[in-house]
Amino acid sequence: MAELMVRDGTWTFDGDAVRIVPGRERGVHKLRQDLGEFTVPLAALAGIAHEPGRKGGRLRLRLRTGADPLLQVTGGSLPDEANPYRLTVDAGRVEVAEYFVDAVRQALMLEQIPDGPADRYLLPGPSVPLSAAGVDGIATFDGEKVTIEWRWNTSETKRDWGPRNFALSALEAVEWRAAAGLESGYLRFRTRGTTERLKPEHDPNSIELWGFKKESGTTALLAAAVAARLPHPSDGAGKSLPTTPPPAALLAPPTPDPAPAPAPAPAPAPADDHDALLRRLRELGELHRDGILTEDEFTATKAAVLRRFHTGG
Repeated sequence: MAELMVRDGTWTFDGDAVRIVPGRERGVHKLRQDLGEFTVPLAALAGIAHEPGRKGGRLRLRLRTGADPLLQVTGGSLPDEANPYRLTVDAGRVEVAEYFVDAVRQALMLEQIPDGPADRYLLPGPSVPLSAAGVDGIATFDGEKVTIEWRWNTSETKRDWGPRNFALSALEAVEWRAAAGLESGYLRFRTRGTTERLKPEHDPNSIELWGFKKESGTTALLAAAVAARLPHPSDGAGKSLPTTPPPAALLAPPTPDPAPAPAPAPAPAPADDHDALLRRLRELGELHRDGILTEDEFTATKAAVLRRFHTGG
């Protein structure tokens, strides 16, 4: 068990999942507080890093593409302070943060979790019901139906359509874009068969977004809640992850180590070594699954890889 408690929140790792609880301090972004406590299964993780800083730094989880509906629908455009997979580390908790990183990385290696795209959502998305306000409308989602009510300042085009109601079964996708420069952002509900793309201020299936105010961050949560209940973007294609032919050295069982000679204590392996060893274990697992390595060869080679990881060799 590894646990990191700081003012920004609490992360706990039990070997199978990371539980994230946002802090309630004034500086914690409203989107993170509205999302609340949630759990990230180990299978959804692609990596973890501690980014050192002058006052402690940050801890950051990297998720597999397509594993989380929130990251999928926002396309990586959430502001850093609103990102639920980022945790500010207090200066006195750096060693705990580094221990946390080591615990998660070792579990990823031992379980041979692939870091390629996921073909289904591995997180359930925000809980419902949810209501989110944009510039010209308010969207509500109860888990089965989306409703849009227009505000007084909506365009005449949208007002002529009246309130909008979409059954989940009628939706093909939900789209969320943050505003960029003079270009408005939007929360759009794309119905099946729709091909015409109107500007957000005229599209009766969209509410317009300006900037990324703390009050409007729930539009991203609502979009994620809808996306989590629609077909996954991969559409169940089930494409296998590309594999790289392994080096010849991996195909042969390891040679016995020579008699150890006295040596100074090794330094801890850097992050790059962790990543290289993680890739090596994944390659071994693929060779074993494909029948290229026997059970004995796989066990012996894996033991040698882990031994080099623990000794820094």
